[in-house]
Amino acid sequence: MRYLITFFLLCLGACCLGQTPAFEIAGTPWEDSLGNHRVVVSVDSPSGDVEIKLDWRRRDRDASGKILLITDSLGNSIKNILIKHIDREKGDFIFQPTQGAGTYYVYYMPWSGHKWEGGFEGDYLHQQPAADAEWLRQLEAGVYKRQQGPVRCIQARTAFDSFYPMEVVAKASEVAALCTQHPASFLLFPEDRLHPIKMTDDLPFRWTRKGPGSLFSAVALRNEYYVFQVGAFASRQALKNIRVSFKNAPFPITCFNTEGVNSKGRPFTKKLTVDKGKVQALWLGIDVPKDAKAGVYSFQVQVAPENSAPQTFQVKLRIKNEILKDRGDSDLWRLSRLRWLNSRIGIDANNTEQYRPLAVQGHSVKAQTATVQLTPEGLPASIQMGQRSLLAAPVRFDIATEGHFDPAKGPDLHFTRKASGLVQWESNRDNKGYDLQCKGSMESDGYLRFSIQIKAHTDINISDSWLQLPVKKELATYFMGMGSGQPFGRNGGYTPKSYNWKWKGPHNAYWLGSYDAGIYCKLLGASYDGPMLNLYRPAPPPSWYNDNKGGFKIRTGKGCVSTTVFTGQRLLKKDSTLTFEFSLLVTPVKALNTQAQFSNRYYQNYGNPYPPAEDIQAGVNVINVHHANRINPYINYPFVMVDSMRAFVNRYHKRGVKTKIYYTIRELSNQCAEIWALRSLGTEIFSDGKGGGYPWLREHLVDHYDVQWFTPIDGYEACDAAIRTSGQSRWYNYYVEGLRWLVKNVGVDGLYLDDVAYDRNMLKRMRKVMDQVKPGCMIDLHSNTDFSKGPATQYTEFFPYINKIWFGENFHYEKMQPDNWLVETSGIPFGLMGDMLFRGGNPWRGMLYGMTSRDGWPTDNIVCNPKPLWKALDSFGIQHAKMLGYWLDKPAVCTSNPQVLATAYKNGQRLLIALASWNEKPVNVQLHINWKALGLLPRKVRFVAGEIQDFQQAATFEATDLIPVQPGKGWLFIVE
Repeated sequence: MRYLITFFLLCLGACCLGQTPAFEIAGTPWEDSLGNHRVVVSVDSPSGDVEIKLDWRRRDRDASGKILLITDSLGNSIKNILIKHIDREKGDFIFQPTQGAGTYYVYYMPWSGHKWEGGFEGDYLHQQPAADAEWLRQLEAGVYKRQQGPVRCIQARTAFDSFYPMEVVAKASEVAALCTQHPASFLLFPEDRLHPIKMTDDLPFRWTRKGPGSLFSAVALRNEYYVFQVGAFASRQALKNIRVSFKNAPFPITCFNTEGVNSKGRPFTKKLTVDKGKVQALWLGIDVPKDAKAGVYSFQVQVAPENSAPQTFQVKLRIKNEILKDRGDSDLWRLSRLRWLNSRIGIDANNTEQYRPLAVQGHSVKAQTATVQLTPEGLPASIQMGQRSLLAAPVRFDIATEGHFDPAKGPDLHFTRKASGLVQWESNRDNKGYDLQCKGSMESDGYLRFSIQIKAHTDINISDSWLQLPVKKELATYFMGMGSGQPFGRNGGYTPKSYNWKWKGPHNAYWLGSYDAGIYCKLLGASYDGPMLNLYRPAPPPSWYNDNKGGFKIRTGKGCVSTTVFTGQRLLKKDSTLTFEFSLLVTPVKALNTQAQFSNRYYQNYGNPYPPAEDIQAGVNVINVHHANRINPYINYPFVMVDSMRAFVNRYHKRGVKTKIYYTIRELSNQCAEIWALRSLGTEIFSDGKGGGYPWLREHLVDHYDVQWFTPIDGYEACDAAIRTSGQSRWYNYYVEGLRWLVKNVGVDGLYLDDVAYDRNMLKRMRKVMDQVKPGCMIDLHSNTDFSKGPATQYTEFFPYINKIWFGENFHYEKMQPDNWLVETSGIPFGLMGDMLFRGGNPWRGMLYGMTSRDGWPTDNIVCNPKPLWKALDSFGIQHAKMLGYWLDKPAVCTSNPQVLATAYKNGQRLLIALASWNEKPVNVQLHINWKALGLLPRKVRFVAGEIQDFQQAATFEATDLIPVQPGKGWLFIVE
């Protein structure tokens, strides 16, 4: 049934030459390349040309540059079209009907292009097809009969595409008349939430008809967070620093455009300026309590620019006696979730459930993973991990002035805060040239953060300053970070004896350590210090970079591997300050959980989230629901199809299968219900950009946005056209609240994160919220190395709060060496484990690290199928086995060839050995088993390889046999 918008615009004055028709939604959407908007014309006479004159009131300012496509009711194109005049206000054109009387469609924004999963490329059509020359000649001569075509309506292809009513543009003459009638410096137009203000450069015709408002009436329920808006039109002058206040407000009320709570939980105010002739939407939220009495409440809203007299309108809010249980959050149209922008949920100084509370004794801070002894200056003097000491000497930050080292002196550090999840301290020291303040903190996951500020007493010529981190040599086996230059853009492997690096590329962190002890260091101070992805690549931290005088080096000494970040020469003027910030994280961040790795079997298919029944029988018990499918269609906004998502979750919960969903922040779908409120916040939530992209974005957002992911969703008329978010903003607060809501109301069991841009503080908030609502929720993290150029370095700070990694998109497994596998891909040195991705990985090498591919993942026209391998592992009881990798100080198993490595899995008295080769040619190897390390007594031994589809043929070898191993392949043996 056709949905008719009952809106007839009236002609204004006798000077109006055209007709303004009704606006409708098409009963059946047409092919979208014809454009999202059309004029429906009813031709009564069976003969003669048809002239159309109408006021179509278009948003696009280049209306004259777009062609017209006209078809009859059967879809046949009209060739003969003459455009007399087109602008954004009016259209005047003539066409020659092909079927006489009947219905004709005038498509006035057609485009040509290509849509695919991930992108859109195309543009509007700009060259009007040529009409018949003889028809044009006779038309000009007046030979043909001409009739006025009655315009029945203007149709939008779907309701989502419609311009009505808030994007139906007022004419310039109508705006001028409005300003003459209302001579104030600015005008206010209150609107309810169902009519979001969308235009900043134009007024809706709706406003010029009804005029500015002095009264807004609304109806809300008890316990509802009621949202409405007011448009401020700077009709005569620019408006500076607008403030919004409320008089006699019966309940708490806020204006999201002028105040809020940032992503760190701190309140802030915004300076809001509106240029002359522009419109600013002011979104307001009223927090109606559950115990509010039914009745009518009146209060005033005042909008006061600093350079103009304030204006006030009255609000009459009628509260009904009905209680809205969830504040309105289940109804997207209520927009009650806007209050989530100012949420502080998950922001506190408490430890998370995964980590014990911190303990302070003297200058020592003890966390679950390590104990840090602090120097009097406030830096780590030692880091103790169980019985192992990580540092060879204290961490130092030194300054040399005029080529001489002159240490600052002063009292010992003092603690400024002691909470279960956060301990903070401070030291203040000085010498004759400068004051030096060190502020430090430690969190319950072993994360340390430092800020060192230098304030000059006089002009100081600093010849160099440096941060030195000395690690015991026996624990400094591996290194990654600071652009260390491994092939294919990744950078994890054995520690070089010496290394020199200058600031190149998006690198700002490194890790140094072994499989069971290490330390991560990140240099802070840039405008953005989250994971440096394709969308976020800022300049290096300026204090460390120092106009590229700074750099990084590794030096190996007796019993010590020392990393040094130096900054080079600089002049520090009197009374000026210089701040150096950095963080450290002790690794591994948790104990390795092999049981979870081998118990949780993942199914992940981009377009089809439903695993076949045989896959569940084969062990799939975790489903990752990607975006761009019927269950979770719209990127980073999983709130549109919650009923189908909830049904999906419940369906698989009954089968003992957990469901996690794709939900991150970097970009946001145009299907977001709050998009216009967020858009009114300028660049706070959405990044600025050059616009373009899919026609919906061009037609409604128009400009100042950055095009991102695009997907045509199978079975849905509305495509998913995303735009980039701005990084750290109040959308972080909304996101965490959204996660809480999804876990509580939809029942999801966690998240699948795909190259996110937020920081570890967000992960900590997310973990706290999930633990509060549903303990046991899981997070796994995926990264594309083409974006991050070393995801393990970029995301190390996240590792305390995730359960699993999936690093491997564009990882070239066949070319990666074992040390790179261990450090960059496996997660093992950090207390995590992962799965393989690119082209399914290498199953033989993967088993050395406990890694398989994910079931169902399509890669290079191949769907990954680890089920046969899972079956073999389950028959051994891999979930209950202890993994003994080749990287251990005393490996349980090794081979006669150093290019063929082995990892053992011990389950009671049973032993499984994974073998994989990096030799370029076929080789024969003999296995050497350290029975003492295994705690087993050998008798007669043989190695039995069961048949595993796409992995190995059945074979049996005696203990003394030479075992043939093909290049890049290996074996999986049960030791009998």
